Amino acid sequence: MSGAQVVAGGGDFRPRVEKLLTDILGLMGFPARLDLQDATDGSLSVALHFESGTPPGVEPGKRSQVLDSLQFLLNKMLHRPGVERRWVMLGAGAHPEPRPRRDAAAQQQAAAAAPVTSVAQAAASAPAQQPARAAAPAQPQQRNARGGQPAQQATKPAQAQAPAKSAEADERTLQVEEDPAFREAVRKLAEKSASLGRFYAFAAMKTEDRARVLKAVEGVGGVKVAAEGEGRNRRVVFTPAKPAPMPKRSLLPDDDEDDVDA
Repeated sequence: MSGAQVVAGGGDFRPRVEKLLTDILGLMGFPARLDLQDATDGSLSVALHFESGTPPGVEPGKRSQVLDSLQFLLNKMLHRPGVERRWVMLGAGAHPEPRPRRDAAAQQQAAAAAPVTSVAQAAASAPAQQPARAAAPAQPQQRNARGGQPAQQATKPAQAQAPAKSAEADERTLQVEEDPAFREAVRKLAEKSASLGRFYAFAAMKTEDRARVLKAVEGVGGVKVAAEGEGRNRRVVFTPAKPAPMPKRSLLPDDDEDDVDA
């Protein structure tokens, strides 16, 4: 190999991105017209205009697990050892909005500036707070109706007002139109999970489709089917009552994903 280093942002970067994406989408069976442009955050933005409909789980203008997986695979193929990295962002039907990247230099600058700001604010507010502290002991403490300990009226309302985490809707309660072909395919997968002892999962599904899956498996024994996760990471998981160990020869090697955003 020559001593010259290949730079990801060089003249051959865009053609490589376009060729890789075209090949991958062709193998998926969903060819698309590619619109490439430089993003404000330094990444390369690519809008995928699918020619014969979008893949399952993909909606124009929205993020999805399918796009995230395709984006991860593309950047893994582009960022080889010894290559300066430049991130590629994918969007369906439109360019994706730039998302903040982890920048070590920016984090260090923010950490260095934070103590200076807090000290200045403390110095400015200290004179106004000192008289209040001096006058506090002279004020009588309010006690509850039974004459017990002082009432803590300042802390309890703040604790009561803490927002509760919103729970995902229960798909089993939704009323959806039944699809006979879809129902038959789901039941066969549930029976396969129960007989083979294998775990399966449906990801990147709409709420209505998850509801159809849960309703379709009612009455199938030997397997538990439930919706897990939150947001676009929510999925339907098939858990067999008697799991069987996977053969060692079929185990896939672990892939280190930590170096993608490095």
